[in-house]
Amino acid sequence: MRAMLSVVIPTLNAEETLTRTLAPLVPAAVRGLVQEVIVVDGGSTDRTLEIVEAAGAKLVTAPKGRGTQMAAGAKAARGNWLLFLHGDTVLEPGWVSEVEKFFEQIESGRFRDHEMAGAFRFALDDFSGWARLIERMVALRCALMRLPYGDQGLLVNRRLYDRVGGFREMPLMEDVDLVRRIPRRRLIMFRTLAVTSPARYLKEGFFARSMRNLFCLTLYYLRVPPRVIAKMYG
Repeated sequence: MRAMLSVVIPTLNAEETLTRTLAPLVPAAVRGLVQEVIVVDGGSTDRTLEIVEAAGAKLVTAPKGRGTQMAAGAKAARGNWLLFLHGDTVLEPGWVSEVEKFFEQIESGRFRDHEMAGAFRFALDDFSGWARLIERMVALRCALMRLPYGDQGLLVNRRLYDRVGGFREMPLMEDVDLVRRIPRRRLIMFRTLAVTSPARYLKEGFFARSMRNLFCLTLYYLRVPPRVIAKMYG
């Protein structure tokens, strides 16, 4: 079966970053890799909806919350592959060729079956040494734990997504929750970068933000309810 890719992007007041996120998807659409782009909005009050309309993307509305929004986008998607992409993340140009190569290897029988998933390499759109350090820490986490986050982009075969239960309605950690249900042998890491906005790191401080993320992950592994973690996360 030919790969048909649906891109799902959750948004909430994303006018400053959404255009850059959408731009690398255009060449993929021209080449026939991307069949549709679905933007799932959680109640934006800025120009986000205007940008979606101008880009010709499909608009879906859902209650605020990335897990809820991405679940709604997956439900509306027609593709047999789903690419979940945050509204402040930009894929490097090489992503198209790499994903096409991935699909070719699946079709050739390189992997056991089509039920595979992949994530891109994390990068921050910042020139500081702190940004490079955090990128190395994320790379180490992915290498040791096979645990990419949602801001790295997550490509999932539709059958695999449905089989593991998809995104759950969670106030936080929805990406970790999904990735942990995907068998490690079925998740690969691409070489292409997913470049993410550093806004939250700049606002809170690189060290403070990193420690906060690590603290939340630790609490999640200790089975603290996500709603409690969300309150602590602020």
